[in-house]
Amino acid sequence: MLSHLLTSLIDDIHGDTITLKELLERSGRQGMLLICALATLPFLIPVSIPGVSTVFGAAIVLLAAALFLNRLPWLPQRILNKPLDAKKLVPVLRKGVGVVSKIDRWVQPRWLGLTSGTLLRLNCAAVVFGGVLLMAPLGPIPFSNTAPAVGILLLTVGLLQRDGLFVILGYLGLVLSVVYFSVLGYLAWTGGTYLFG
Repeated sequence: MLSHLLTSLIDDIHGDTITLKELLERSGRQGMLLICALATLPFLIPVSIPGVSTVFGAAIVLLAAALFLNRLPWLPQRILNKPLDAKKLVPVLRKGVGVVSKIDRWVQPRWLGLTSGTLLRLNCAAVVFGGVLLMAPLGPIPFSNTAPAVGILLLTVGLLQRDGLFVILGYLGLVLSVVYFSVLGYLAWTGGTYLFG
């Protein structure tokens, strides 16, 4: 179960700080997708940790791009070695695992064609897109990180557990994120026009 994999990964975090490089080294065979799933957890609950959105969003983009290209990931040393405050991060990750554990009971291998072949690359491209949305500088706006994080999480859960239904739900989450961002953009534009027009 994904929640157990994530819990064991979090249990290995010791010390005052943790880097993305250390997380990758500990994540094993399916590490890239697992790290993508782990990177969404801080955004599932309303707690802000400075710097996490940029680091984890960039990591998701680069790891999913590597999966899309079917090659080993390349990550800049600046992202790999940026220290994150483990004392703040670990409790948030544990709360995120609580959300994932509720999802676990519904996951099962089904609609396998949606998680393999050509569609696998399309799914990885969708995760890249979700990571770009996650990196958008809209942190103070409610749900601006949560919406794409949920889409990415559902996609990665679907790919890790070979559940095509969760892949579709992940796409739905990303579509709703785009709609939400579009509404925010429209409101900002009309508000600016009203104030300065």
